[in-house]
Amino acid sequence: MSRRNKSRPSGAQVNTEAVSVQDAFANPLFRLGYGSQSPLEATEYPLTRMTDNYALLNSLYRDNWVVQNVVGLMVDDMLREWYKPKGDITPEMQSALSRVERDTCIRDRINEGLRWGRLYGGAAGLILIDGQEDLSRPLDTDLIYPGSFRGLYILDRWQGVTPNMDLVFEGGEPVPESYSITDARGNTAANVHHSRLVRFTGRDLPFLERVAELYWGESEVEALYKDVVAHDNVSANMAALTFQANINTMEVKGLEQLFSIGSSQAQRRFWNVMQAQSVLRSNFGTQLVEEGNKITNTQYTFTGLEEIYESMCLNLCGASHYPMTKLFGRSPSGMDATGESDLKNYYDYVDSQREAKVRPVLQKILPVLAMSAWGFIPDDLDVIFPPLWTPTATETAEIAQKKAQAIRDTFQAGLFQADTAMKELKKLEEETGMFGSISDQEISAAAGKSYQDLTALRDPLMGLGYETPEREPGEKKSAPFEGATQDAAATDYNPHHDPSNGRFTSGGGSGKIRKTKYAPSPQRSHKGIQIGAKKYAKLCGTLGTQYPGLSAGEVRYIRDAKRIYKVEADGYGGMAVLSSYPIK
Repeated sequence: MSRRNKSRPSGAQVNTEAVSVQDAFANPLFRLGYGSQSPLEATEYPLTRMTDNYALLNSLYRDNWVVQNVVGLMVDDMLREWYKPKGDITPEMQSALSRVERDTCIRDRINEGLRWGRLYGGAAGLILIDGQEDLSRPLDTDLIYPGSFRGLYILDRWQGVTPNMDLVFEGGEPVPESYSITDARGNTAANVHHSRLVRFTGRDLPFLERVAELYWGESEVEALYKDVVAHDNVSANMAALTFQANINTMEVKGLEQLFSIGSSQAQRRFWNVMQAQSVLRSNFGTQLVEEGNKITNTQYTFTGLEEIYESMCLNLCGASHYPMTKLFGRSPSGMDATGESDLKNYYDYVDSQREAKVRPVLQKILPVLAMSAWGFIPDDLDVIFPPLWTPTATETAEIAQKKAQAIRDTFQAGLFQADTAMKELKKLEEETGMFGSISDQEISAAAGKSYQDLTALRDPLMGLGYETPEREPGEKKSAPFEGATQDAAATDYNPHHDPSNGRFTSGGGSGKIRKTKYAPSPQRSHKGIQIGAKKYAKLCGTLGTQYPGLSAGEVRYIRDAKRIYKVEADGYGGMAVLSSYPIK
């Protein structure tokens, strides 16, 4: 038996039942921890479900600007950059789709649905299609004809849209199979199948709480209601303190006796005097007192109020996922503060909300829009969201430079072909606005070409890479400029040159570099005067430059820095030196 099991009798069963234990920190002497008479231990969190309080939510939204910002600003940011359809879509198809969206105001309707979903915890958008009056049947996209989509009719959860209890799976989560829409008198106006409704929900809840909320979500206001109350009370108290910022105190002899045993006439006269002094002080800034009386002015400095109000605002920002610059419209505070990091974090959260809240709506609406605009649904139809954070011109240039350099280095390393490199560059158009002019024809023309193929030596004076055009029968034999200036050394065959990649090898053996086609060749013809290989190559280049297209046997005079040469062309870019004499 192992050491840890010696204390257990042989054959005894292990107790697997749940046992209630109480282990917590407690310090009764200082009234700290569990069971102590501490204000912290007296704190409770009763379940209120404020989302069900329709009147309170309405009052807060109509009266409180903070609640309006919390509900609406994020919705505006989620839809600020509209989606882009992805797939085999032509510009004409994109124009037709945009026309349907404008005619049905689909962007505004989605904004409205998201807004009421965040305020009330839930809202629904009824898909309206001509010719499909029976809303209890599932939506059949094949029966949606061009131009038949009429838009979304938005209903919040308190406008008579009631989920039924039968559940089906849609988008990976259980949702009601159908909904009942009632009129103002409470009569059922229609039973709607879930495929004809677009759901807009608030904050996510655990399943049992979702059931309690009839499969809707939680209002955004419920989570920050206490912070809104604290903020409004602190703000109101700060405003009230401004009336106490400057107080004048006057010492009056026998004031207590006047109020306690003085006659009513004396008290009235005193009151009339104080009112007259108040009028004089308000209008003329003059205070009259009897000789011997003393007036003291007390001013309130408001020290620390700004920090208290700032903490209330920060609590609201944390509860609502907004930065201070966005929710309260303040400029960033602190040395060299720009608020850029706060906005980036905020836009990251908005991106997550677009994926969680907007994408399911668009995936349900986009097929309907496609059928109404095009009459069919492309197989690869999808949506993409443009980035919310727009970099500066300098940042865009740096991004383009680094990514283009990475593509270039990978291409030069031979890891992909030229057409792939051009495709990767064209992908940078959405992010940087550059390389969008690369056409499909240019990409097709570069298909299968490597870096070595594009950078192989192409020197017109050496005659590499250029072919002599074919001549018609009986045409005078002539060559283009490149062919005429072609050095004989350029046409020499090199067995160690690989045309597929443009590289040269030594051919093994001792490893010594042998003569290549780049070394000048000696004079072909032994006719006339024999000169050195380098001098011969230079004179051939001069002859071809000054007299291109010479036929065999034609005689010309050329010169260099010291001598004049009489030469005879051989018709292939070469020549024979007949005579030479120095320049005097």
